[in-house]
Amino acid sequence: MNTLTEQEILAYLVGADDKELFGRAEATKQEVFGNEVYLRAIIEFSNICDKKCHYCGLRAPNSTISRYRMDVQAIRDTAAAAADAGAGTIVLQSGDDFGYSTQVIGELVRDIKERHDVAVTLSLGDRGLDEYEFWRDCGADRCLLKLETTNPRLYKRIRGGEDFSARLHRVQGIRDMGYEIGSGVIVDQPDSDMITTLRDILFLTQLDLDMIAIGPFIPHPHTPLGNARPGSITLSHRVTALLRILNPHANIPSTSALGTESPKERQRALTRGCNVLMPSMTPEEHRRDYNIYPGKNEAISASKHSLDSAKDMIRSLGLTPSSSKGPSKKSPHVHESSTQNTVGPCAHRETERELVAAD
Repeated sequence: MNTLTEQEILAYLVGADDKELFGRAEATKQEVFGNEVYLRAIIEFSNICDKKCHYCGLRAPNSTISRYRMDVQAIRDTAAAAADAGAGTIVLQSGDDFGYSTQVIGELVRDIKERHDVAVTLSLGDRGLDEYEFWRDCGADRCLLKLETTNPRLYKRIRGGEDFSARLHRVQGIRDMGYEIGSGVIVDQPDSDMITTLRDILFLTQLDLDMIAIGPFIPHPHTPLGNARPGSITLSHRVTALLRILNPHANIPSTSALGTESPKERQRALTRGCNVLMPSMTPEEHRRDYNIYPGKNEAISASKHSLDSAKDMIRSLGLTPSSSKGPSKKSPHVHESSTQNTVGPCAHRETERELVAAD
């Protein structure tokens, strides 16, 4: 692992030498991943959420958005379109929506894995560890569960009184099941400072994650933090670059939050250490309603073209779009052609949560 002292990290965070920082991050990425940029196709299949997070437009008390829940066949069809377009990974993402039963999600994972040679990533929030274990038995490869901050006090505030240790326990429990695990934080959120950011970087590095997702704070007008100032995109780039240096083998995406001010910011991230792009394949009639923050998904073309647009953008930077499943280089438990556990336990195992059919 590359090493940096705390003093060096702080100096880079305040902008002591951006050219050197971004150059080091890109060189580290090139050494491990070369010019390849992995494509992950996101299907945001529901914007219903039972949470009350103070930063997120999907929060349950927000009555200003149009709620939707895709049926299972629509999700299958969207996954098929993404696989046919060359995505090596399908990301199933939603709010904390318990309207989809454990069994329905499991069957959906199994169906995608049986029909397509892809990895499946779950981003479903605080579902039970028994559920995640069931979905792992069904063939799910990866899980993304962001911490948003590693400061317990800030976490309690922005997550509506929830406990940081419970979230961290879930992250660690999911990793122990054999998932590739991803997490991350929101940079420059209200009440944070450079010391908070330093501690986030050190904490995430200590977790030894397979994927790390970083984005700037973007206030949503229909949330308790709607009047807060936006986070610094430049600081977000610096945090991502530092995490690349400290975590050379992790997958690090150029996140959609970077592109809300300008699409060029997502492009810059791919030349500053990021090696993953995650275009939305959510059907166009729902895409703008997955409104975690203003501007998300608004500049994306129709779903059938979004992967092509991503590939064109990658090529314009002299990089190579990859249809590989793209496991992190640090994970011996991930197999590129794995289809294990797609039958058997998934089909018969019962879980603690009541199974409620979603379709």
